[in-house]
Amino acid sequence: IIRAQQRTRAAEPYARELTQAVEALVSRSGSLNHPMVSEPESVSRAAVLILTSDGGFAGGYNANVLRESARLRQRNTDEGVQSVIYVAGRKGIGWHRFRDIPIEREWSGFSVRPSYADAEKVATALLEAFTAPADEGGVDEIYLVSTEFVSMLTQRPAVRRLLPLQIEEKEGPPPGGPLPSYEFEPSTDIVLDSLLPQYIASRIYYAMLEAAAAELAARRRAMKAATDNANDLIDRLTREANNARQAEITSEISEIVGGANALAEASAGSE
Repeated sequence: IIRAQQRTRAAEPYARELTQAVEALVSRSGSLNHPMVSEPESVSRAAVLILTSDGGFAGGYNANVLRESARLRQRNTDEGVQSVIYVAGRKGIGWHRFRDIPIEREWSGFSVRPSYADAEKVATALLEAFTAPADEGGVDEIYLVSTEFVSMLTQRPAVRRLLPLQIEEKEGPPPGGPLPSYEFEPSTDIVLDSLLPQYIASRIYYAMLEAAAAELAARRRAMKAATDNANDLIDRLTREANNARQAEITSEISEIVGGANALAEASAGSE
């Protein structure tokens, strides 16, 4: 768990700086018209990337994230949007297959220790679907459903929209200070074409690292709870066994004493 937390902290500066660069690009380009930052006129298909674990014994870790994905899928259905499912992790793959829910793409084998190459593979598949027309199997939006690592005791599922980027108008200076002043050459569109794929891969990679730390913490908590319950069960059964053994010994002693008294009375009567 400590190593997973260290990997998450090590990846945070790059993800933060890359996010800041994208924010600076978008905020300083008032007339920017790029599909990755522009809201679509209508949404017919949305990609949903779900990060689950490859192994079990993690308590409610997978159940919570799959519940959030089911809510998102239901919300899309209510709005007339078709959900295109992308799943990472054997538990999520098995869950969808058992319920006959179609999976567009699936990946597994790296939930505990993901690499940037794994995130790039996932990001490439999602961006290919995003850049393709919806009538040719493309998607209009990309959502990420994963688990945030808050602390060793708290891990919470979260739903984020990766694309198009959600731009929020805020008053006052940004929390991290004023955005740096960049000069973009040859144009902002070309810079976005190169920058946003790295941004999406970085976001997915950081979410995978957080999910890995959350998975290990959830598994540790679940195993500790299972061990505590097993110890409590052993203590209770041991007490019940001791009580039963003591009751059996007491009964045997009573029978021996009763038999001895009966023999003594019989002997006294014969004399």
